[in-house]
Amino acid sequence: MNKTPLSLQLKAEDFLPASEEEKTSLVVMRESVNFWKDGMRRLRKNKIAMVSLIFILLIMIFAYVLPSFWPYSYEQQIKYSENLAPFEYGKKELARIEAGEKVFPHICGTDKLGRDFAVRLMMGTRISLTVGLLCAAMVLLIGATYGAIAGFAGGWVDIIMMRITDIIYTIPDILLIILLSMIISDPLKALASKPGFSWMQTVGPNMISIFVVFALLYWVGMARITHSQVLILKESEYVTAARAMGAGRGRIIRKHLLTNCIGTLIVTTTLQIPSAIFTESYLSFLGLGVASPMPSLGSLATDAVKGMNTYPHLLLLPAVIISVVILAFNLFGDGLRDAFDPKLKNRGGERNGRNYP
Repeated sequence: MNKTPLSLQLKAEDFLPASEEEKTSLVVMRESVNFWKDGMRRLRKNKIAMVSLIFILLIMIFAYVLPSFWPYSYEQQIKYSENLAPFEYGKKELARIEAGEKVFPHICGTDKLGRDFAVRLMMGTRISLTVGLLCAAMVLLIGATYGAIAGFAGGWVDIIMMRITDIIYTIPDILLIILLSMIISDPLKALASKPGFSWMQTVGPNMISIFVVFALLYWVGMARITHSQVLILKESEYVTAARAMGAGRGRIIRKHLLTNCIGTLIVTTTLQIPSAIFTESYLSFLGLGVASPMPSLGSLATDAVKGMNTYPHLLLLPAVIISVVILAFNLFGDGLRDAFDPKLKNRGGERNGRNYP
């Protein structure tokens, strides 16, 4: 039956059940994902963080992979090739080239002892990155655990634990490193003579003392930050609900409190990496860094200061690498905070994606 356009008569087809395709088109709920998958998805949308991650991966390849394929070693001294400019050859190398032999160029030149500076940059970056990553991991593990326990326990336990951090905070780190270097020097040499511990002699007692000091002192800042966050979060409704459901203290700290502190912890940890690199650099300037001939970015810059007017590239290259490493870790840390901090998750909708109420 035909009806006029102005008719108020209803059509029976309007009351038919919706098809599956029509139902699917009306669903606007986002895919159900876990915490880490959701964070990684948002991290991939952050272009600055991903570019920083690419730089970090390239630097790690430069430091940990490339030295294995380089024709020179970091301690190899080439006679008559001292203080060469980039892509310059020494006398013996020029003679070998004239004889028809292929000689790999010194891309970054050589230092005052005739050692290839490019491979020393690689090894120096490796040492500095290793110090930064291991020290940051120790600070995160010790500081986050200590601060979370103190904040969640409260009462006299909290007071005693945080007063201990105040006492540790007043200890001068440089003095402790010097004392530890003197104390552990002889035991370290005795231990390094045993099979399986020769690497300790290569690194030197000063570097081991740096790790010890970071484990003893530098976790205090992380503990304070975690403590302040836990004091706020432990009064939240979800913590009360977890207690009502019978969750233990360890599970509440691990699954609820530290998870919601993850943004702050990640940023603090990534900032600790360049801080550790800086610490190692100025300790190397004082002669308390790695044992010679093992290089680090700090010791390379220190050695180049005396000849900066004549050979500026020897100072410029390690300084540029230190700057790029610090900038990349800082920007990547900010991206991790934006991606994994639950408080930023739904603030103004999902960034760079579909907006949700």
